[in-house]
Amino acid sequence: MCRGWSETMDATKETQGICDQVKSLVQRKTNKIYQEFRAIKYRDRCGAGVTYLFQVCVGGPNYIHLLVFQALPCYGGHLELSSVQEDKTPDDGLEPFNN
Repeated sequence: MCRGWSETMDATKETQGICDQVKSLVQRKTNKIYQEFRAIKYRDRCGAGVTYLFQVCVGGPNYIHLLVFQALPCYGGHLELSSVQEDKTPDDGLEPFNN
């Protein structure tokens, strides 16, 4: 059953894998190369697929937030980077956004 956004949860191997798959897209969008790209927290919600909101550490005190859509397996399961917010801190809450 579909629902709204989940509570904020600690990242898992699965969510890190999703972040790893969109890293090159994030680097292109931000015009930056990230040596570190570690998923810390996430939220999700279902609809016509799953939309993820990630907090990602990109080195030292630098964080970004990602909005990523994953299509349902019956539609190919592809990942789409929807938006990126830069200049975040570890204390910034994961709130839905669109850029």
